[in-house]
Amino acid sequence: MTAVVDAAADVTATRSRTEKTRRLAELVAALTPDEAVPTTGLLLGHPSRGRLGIGWRTASAARTDPAATPSLTVLDVDAAFATLADAHGPGSASIRSTALADLMGRATADEQDYLVRVLTGEMRTGALQGVLTDAAAKATGVPTATFRRAAMLSGDLGDTVRAALIGDDLTAVGLTPGVPVSPMLASSSTTVAEAIGAIGAASVEVKLDGARIQVHRVRGVVRVYTRTLADITERVPEIVATVAGFPGDDLVLDGEALAFDADGVARPFQETMSRFGSEAGRDEIALTPQFFDVLHADGTSLIDEPLRLRREILADIVGDRMVRGVLVDPDGADRGTAFFAEAIATGNEGVVVKGLESTYAAGRRGSNWIKVKPVYTYDLVVLAVEHGSGRRTGKLSNLHLGARDPQGRFGEPGGFVMVGKTFKGLTDELLEWQTEFFPTIAVAEDSQADDSRAEASHVVRVRPETVVEIAIDGVQRSSRYPGGVALRFARVRRYRVGADAKPADEADTIDELRGLLKE
Repeated sequence: MTAVVDAAADVTATRSRTEKTRRLAELVAALTPDEAVPTTGLLLGHPSRGRLGIGWRTASAARTDPAATPSLTVLDVDAAFATLADAHGPGSASIRSTALADLMGRATADEQDYLVRVLTGEMRTGALQGVLTDAAAKATGVPTATFRRAAMLSGDLGDTVRAALIGDDLTAVGLTPGVPVSPMLASSSTTVAEAIGAIGAASVEVKLDGARIQVHRVRGVVRVYTRTLADITERVPEIVATVAGFPGDDLVLDGEALAFDADGVARPFQETMSRFGSEAGRDEIALTPQFFDVLHADGTSLIDEPLRLRREILADIVGDRMVRGVLVDPDGADRGTAFFAEAIATGNEGVVVKGLESTYAAGRRGSNWIKVKPVYTYDLVVLAVEHGSGRRTGKLSNLHLGARDPQGRFGEPGGFVMVGKTFKGLTDELLEWQTEFFPTIAVAEDSQADDSRAEASHVVRVRPETVVEIAIDGVQRSSRYPGGVALRFARVRRYRVGADAKPADEADTIDELRGLLKE
């Protein structure tokens, strides 16, 4: 365990991606196959045993006099985490307390610090998944592209490290129906013409204001997953029934779930999500799936086939459940722009411009899919929240927003840099929700001077894990924030939690915001 702690400290101390990769490769090369999965979880701050239900207060209270010399192993930690995860029912509180106390009692001071941060989601090692992926490839002698692909398609970086350490052929790893993979993501552009200019021949498709789904059908059994790969099959029987009726054999489809009213108009996103998140209201609000990609059909993986072919196959399978779009040539900006205007006029978010010759890059945000919206929207992370005043007294109101800083250009590597505050767009319902929620992930509370107030504001600092979609009119240069930019007219659109959850390590970056600065 001390080797993991030391490597994480070294990674935090450098901004060089090359040095991060070298140091983590050194650690991975020393692992046994059994240590691969738990070590990967510890480095990324995501225990391989899943959520352990240990909050900041509980973890901090469990600290005791540290061990004088290191003796704790990664497998010891994994065994303790297994006990925490598996303890349920009568007597479980005592079992969990004993396991946590024993773990802390065997840890050195540095190991205790690290374990508390893992347990509470407060990791700041800079060991992002991409860096660790490259490091593992280097350590095991597997070509980086091969290793990345295997990790994406298996959906488990730790298991991919283990497979490489025992000498498995990672080129044999492919898309497997029934094993969800991270979805392909889109970058952003301000105009359709700009996007087509970057991509060339494209499919310009409506961007629906729904919930991303990935649907697998294996030997007639349908499973439905969210964008974070959570299984929600039992909540969406109408989607299951729809896909069960499609022709062919095994399938993997990518799409959106929406709720429509009697006139065929999409309901507000909040209504879709209220139904998406539970079975309640099934009779009043039915979800309709719309699909824009097929990753597997007729016994064949299609992720390496061009979108042009995938769309043809998709149309044959899903029929009118296919997302609307138009095909445009490299000089078809006018047609694409007209389609964008029509999409906005009919209540859609915008469009996604996709290269017709592009393959499906699972888990990556590349240049082959580009979303275009009439306003700028970014997924940012809540760093803190202020106690409200006036009619919001007693509520947690003003949000402190951070953008991801992967390289640590403006702060701690792998952390987040603050880019603004907002309380706009918060409905009474959202105020109630965040007032109840944020104290459960609080790490500290203090007072902070605020030039706009006569007195200091009380700020609750929280674990940076909650993603919120923010609409802005742009950014402006700012000396107030270390990233050099501040949001203009920021307002909350929605929280990316529950069934529509988005992990903080997929939030938008400070460089993406700085790209809006006018020269």
